Amino acid sequence: MNTTSSEPCVIVALDFPTADEALALASRVSPTLCRLKVGKELFTSAGPALIEALVSQGFDVFLDLKYHDIPTTVAKACKAAAQLGVWMINVHASGGPRMLDAARNAIDSSQHRPLLIGVTVLTSMAQEDLEAIGVIGTPEQAVTRLALLAKRSGLDGVVCSPLEVTRLRAELGKDFLLVTPGIRPAGTDAGDQKRIMTPAMAMAAGSSYLVIGRPITQAPDPIVALQAVAAELA
Repeated sequence: MNTTSSEPCVIVALDFPTADEALALASRVSPTLCRLKVGKELFTSAGPALIEALVSQGFDVFLDLKYHDIPTTVAKACKAAAQLGVWMINVHASGGPRMLDAARNAIDSSQHRPLLIGVTVLTSMAQEDLEAIGVIGTPEQAVTRLALLAKRSGLDGVVCSPLEVTRLRAELGKDFLLVTPGIRPAGTDAGDQKRIMTPAMAMAAGSSYLVIGRPITQAPDPIVALQAVAAELA
C-alpha cells in the first residue's frame, strides 16, 4: 500500500532526550510534509504533555513504545495511548496472539482509534543476534512469521525492514500497512541500522510509511531535507 501524494509518507523520528529539542525540530517542519515519531527516551523524559503539544500543532504522532507485556497490561497501555490522540501505536508481535488480541480490542473500544502496528524483527538485529536469543531461521523468516500473526490478530500492519517489504506486500495484500525504518537517503550514513534502503527503493518495493531520523533531524535545514526526500520519491 503506497500512500497518496496528499498524505505524507515520511515519519520523522524525534530521537531527542528533551521536549525542548523535540519541539524545536517540530517548529522547523510541517504536518503537511511529515508525521512525527516519539520513542522511549523522549516519552520517558517528556511524558504525555509533549504528545498533546505535538497533536495540538496538527501533527500525526506515532507513539513508538513497542508494548510487550501480559495482555491486560498491554491493553490498558494501548487504551491510555489512544486517549492521547496519537495516530499510531505499536506492540511487539512476539507477545503472542492473546496479547495482540487484547491490544486490538482495547483500541477498538476507544473513542479515538489509532492505527495498531506490530513490531517484527528490529532492523538493528542481524542473523547472529537472532541465533543468540534462540530464534530459528533467518531474519526474513522471523519477520514473515510475526507479520502473518499480526494480520491474523487484526492489526493494521507491521514495522519491518524495507528488505522484507516486497515479500510481505505479496503475502499480506495491498491494504496491510508496512512501516519501514532503516531508511537512509542516498549518500547518508547507515548508522546502527543493518538492513537499510533508500526512500525511493522502499516505496517502490511497497512500503506504506518511511521512518527517517538523523538525515532529517540533524540536517542544517530539516525542511530542505524533507523536500529532498519528496523529490527523490517523485
